[in-house]
Amino acid sequence: MNMLPSMNGRNHLHHGDCIAGMAKLDPATVDLVFADPPFNIGYKYDAYEDRKSADDYLAWTKTWGEQVKRVLKPTGTFWLAIGDDFAAELKVLFQRDLGFSCRSWVIWYYTFGVNCTKKFSRSHTHLFHFVKDPEHFTFNADAIKVPSARQLVYQDARAKAGGRLPDDTWILRPQDLPDGFHADEDTWYQPRVCGTFKERAGFHGCQMPERVLGRIIDVSSNPGELVLDPFAGSGSTLIVAKKLKRDYLGFEFSENYAKRIDARLKATTIGQALDGVHDPKTSVPNTANGKRLDARRSRRVTLVKRRVPKSE
Repeated sequence: MNMLPSMNGRNHLHHGDCIAGMAKLDPATVDLVFADPPFNIGYKYDAYEDRKSADDYLAWTKTWGEQVKRVLKPTGTFWLAIGDDFAAELKVLFQRDLGFSCRSWVIWYYTFGVNCTKKFSRSHTHLFHFVKDPEHFTFNADAIKVPSARQLVYQDARAKAGGRLPDDTWILRPQDLPDGFHADEDTWYQPRVCGTFKERAGFHGCQMPERVLGRIIDVSSNPGELVLDPFAGSGSTLIVAKKLKRDYLGFEFSENYAKRIDARLKATTIGQALDGVHDPKTSVPNTANGKRLDARRSRRVTLVKRRVPKSE
């Protein structure tokens, strides 16, 4: 995959470093940026070393963050997905150092979390909703409203027919408290994309669910507008943007990932339904076509071969 002569072309994935790539974009041309950067926790990526000193990681984040702010329109929106390790530092960095305004601090709660032995198991990701101008930005409330508790539980005549927007909330797992979790809260419940799920691409271990991305793209952009992902990864942001009739632009450092994302994009049609389920408490994704990560699948095959007696 080659860089295009004009980096301002829409509906393309570019193989290369996002900082250098975004620097070639015209300023104030992007409507929505969604970034799910490396968390600096030592995860094994294909072509990126995810283990920097804290100072180096924050300095690198500030560098790409400056480009995000430069390419965003004055009314643009920036969503950041980040883990616990640097969530607080990055919130301060993007607010204090880069001048973004934080509209919401959303918690994405998921099943199949990271099991821990000497601390509470991790089952969430932070989603920061930043804007450049807190008075002028896109927020399509009607696109993400859900039935309120007044409608579903109390049958209150005062309930607004169109539903409501999220509240702050503390929750248990939906399995533990099935009647205490509602989709109208700002703790979003959606399972991670696990190895048996139909939407699993199979080559990237940090794949965002389409339903989470769909909510972000629906609420923060309009059809025909430009969505940018600096860290394309599995390509899901670009896939969802295309399905939801948005233009898209992405950068991916790994040539291997870039080729696979390109194949996914070519297999995606505009207006195609999102993968995943509306109500993950009561239904689960179709697992018929689930894919394990390539590395895990290869390791499993190797182990099986080692166990087979030579006589066989």
